[in-house]
Amino acid sequence: MEFKIEKLEYCTAITIEASKLNSAISPELKNHFNTAIEEGKLNNLLLDISNCEYCDSSGLSAILVGHRAAKKNNALLVVSGAKEMISKLINLSKLDTILNLTPSMPEALDLIMMHEIEKGFE
Repeated sequence: MEFKIEKLEYCTAITIEASKLNSAISPELKNHFNTAIEEGKLNNLLLDISNCEYCDSSGLSAILVGHRAAKKNNALLVVSGAKEMISKLINLSKLDTILNLTPSMPEALDLIMMHEIEKGFE
């Protein structure tokens, strides 16, 4: 089992259990994003990558698929727990300017809650 999927109050949380987010598991991650968007009521996504030590371009591509799918549905994708090496990769690729990144799951949940509150004012 490389992923743990949880339906939470305001989002679907996907935890990557594998140490590498690469071409071996990226297609499955994309499928989990699409399934969560199709099934979810609120469509927010939380991706916990705290177990990952490595990420390649296919992993970043999968994250972007989730980001685009959430954005298309007026929802949020929050990536939490990126270790230093993955954070550097995200920064080098300038994805830190478009992705919602938090150091931990509780902070990611707070960000998603704030997004839902803001949607309520619109």
